[in-house]
Amino acid sequence: MSQKKITINDVADEAGVSVTTVSMVLSGKGRISTATAERVNQAIEALGFVRNRSAAMLRGGESGVIGLIVRDICHPFYAEMTAGLSEGLEAQGKVLFLTQSGARGQNIDRCFDSLAAQGVEGIVLGGGAENAAHLVGKAREQQIALICASRASSLDETDTIRPDNLHAAKMATEYLIRRGHHCIAWLGGSGSSLTRAERIGGYCATLMQYGLPFRSEWIVECGRQQRDVAALTEQLIHQHPTITAVLCHNASVALGCYFGLQRTGRTIGKGAVDSYYGQQMALVGFGDVPEAELTDPPLTFVTSSAREIGRSAAQRLLQRMADRQGAVQSVILPPILIERGSA
Repeated sequence: MSQKKITINDVADEAGVSVTTVSMVLSGKGRISTATAERVNQAIEALGFVRNRSAAMLRGGESGVIGLIVRDICHPFYAEMTAGLSEGLEAQGKVLFLTQSGARGQNIDRCFDSLAAQGVEGIVLGGGAENAAHLVGKAREQQIALICASRASSLDETDTIRPDNLHAAKMATEYLIRRGHHCIAWLGGSGSSLTRAERIGGYCATLMQYGLPFRSEWIVECGRQQRDVAALTEQLIHQHPTITAVLCHNASVALGCYFGLQRTGRTIGKGAVDSYYGQQMALVGFGDVPEAELTDPPLTFVTSSAREIGRSAAQRLLQRMADRQGAVQSVILPPILIERGSA
């Protein structure tokens, strides 16, 4: 029979201390009393816990390991961001260790403690930072460099790399208005998403700036499943046939909306806007994916390069590791419009 693997949590329970305390003892970082350290080491010996090689290396120097916490690596934004981050770190001889905190960031503490136990030099929070304010103190206590590379939220006293969601939505909305669209709907995103809130803020502000109608029923919340998005798009257009353009929260929503608009009989593209049911529809999404060029017409997007955000995060983390007392920086990357045929 295989023996149960002893974890850092088991050691913490045995010693009667927190997982954070065990992590500090393992890495040799932080301020731990001799008595507490001895109690933790006794628990390690009693349970037969195998010390992590990276944590042991850290006592003699740098581990070369960087941690990343994201909610879901399958999300296109974070997949691209991870690629850019890895490129930037590997060029400097660092290795990226990836963890996922869950759809709501519910496992973020477990991820942090696991990375700390690995002896990481730094951690990049790639999402869910609104639930992570307490990690700033934990990282400082354990002498782990911490930065935030997120689509929306940021942490006080922490370096942040992020896209300009408000400006991106203003850019997309104004682009449609200048092409003659006055009835513009919003599709996608969760009501709890800070990214969505920032984008909708830019969308509404631009409508008001141009004196155009804002109607709450034109703003539809939904997930990323394209079949569901397509059905919601059909319903939206049938109920509100005056809509001539749709802004989509992300690339998956934009693709689902594309199929839904086709089912309504509308023509997607740059043609003139008219007042009849068979009118031309414009479609703009946020984020961009390679599949956007496979539709007919190809989809127009407003995007801040997720890969570039990852590269910038790598650069900033390396700077923070070299200068722990330097001024906190907030880097906001501007959006760009990728104009194709759908708007």
